[in-house]
Amino acid sequence: MNTLLTRLNVEQLNTITEFLETTGARLRFFDMGRRITKIPRDRFLQFERNDIPYPYPLQQQAWFALMFQDKGNQQEPLIWFLRLPLDEQGKLLQAARDDFMHRLIERIGEKMQEDKEGDQLETALQDNPYSFKPKEDRMAAFHARISKLLKSPPSKYFEHAQRYFAGELGWDQWSFIGYQGIADSAARVDDTKSESTIASAIGSMPVQPLIALCHCLENETTSLKTTQALLNRAQHELQQATPDPSVLAALIRGCAQSTSGNLQRELIQTLLAAPSGNHIEILTALSGRAWEQLLDEPVRMLFLERLAENSAGQEAFNLCMADLLYIPGMREPVLASVRDPKRSEKLSIAIGALFQNVTG
Repeated sequence: MNTLLTRLNVEQLNTITEFLETTGARLRFFDMGRRITKIPRDRFLQFERNDIPYPYPLQQQAWFALMFQDKGNQQEPLIWFLRLPLDEQGKLLQAARDDFMHRLIERIGEKMQEDKEGDQLETALQDNPYSFKPKEDRMAAFHARISKLLKSPPSKYFEHAQRYFAGELGWDQWSFIGYQGIADSAARVDDTKSESTIASAIGSMPVQPLIALCHCLENETTSLKTTQALLNRAQHELQQATPDPSVLAALIRGCAQSTSGNLQRELIQTLLAAPSGNHIEILTALSGRAWEQLLDEPVRMLFLERLAENSAGQEAFNLCMADLLYIPGMREPVLASVRDPKRSEKLSIAIGALFQNVTG
């Protein structure tokens, strides 16, 4: 990044994307809110220009990573983690975007005046209120994704994790596995050998490493084989005297991007129909990580009915509904379902309380 600022055109402030591209860097964008998902450059630019809402809003904000590399330069990429507020339509608040840009320019200008060659962009977000630091587990999953994208080798923890998943170390030895190794393994679940190893391990792993694995798998495309293993584990958990809602929620997250929609739907419907299916952790795992399944009308109605009697009460119902209605493409289907005359009395009461809270 040492030479980027020599090509910087500080007059071009239309969008963050166009501004940074004047440096000659190649930009990549990733959602960091709901799942770690690559956002195409043109789609992100449309969002910046207010042509479309942010595709994966969370808490009425856009949480994303911006990675840029000098074209033809083999240096490590520079990564910024940013969160920008959204308006009631899920579009970018222009005032916040402009404020971010001006803070960025001021910081870069200060560094250029100090003649600190090479660190203008590296330190450009210092004290910037729009930057954030992802949690360690999220950071591990992101690092695994980027390493694979850049064709870099996995971390030093990868081989140890692979041996654990293969059952070579003993299932009780999970505390010695680095989280980065689990993330690296999940990021390579599209490899036949790695997929087979992970799918075989899901039925035997203790709770803690299983949850960690599922939280990493939510960012990856999982096959029928892996989804079947997650479904089998869910059915096994439901047979326990007291099923663990954290495990059930994690299993939903683990199959969030399954290639087998039918198996994923079966897993979700099975969990929602179970006595513990009204636990708020299970319901928010579905709406927060696997929300696309709620486009299916039977799944959506079952979800709403269980949400109406969720374990955390009316406030949790209100928060979950508000979050769901904010996702592009979800508002009309959800509103159609809440108006369904066949809805239960319990759901009717919860919806009435929700609208009373909004208008009151």
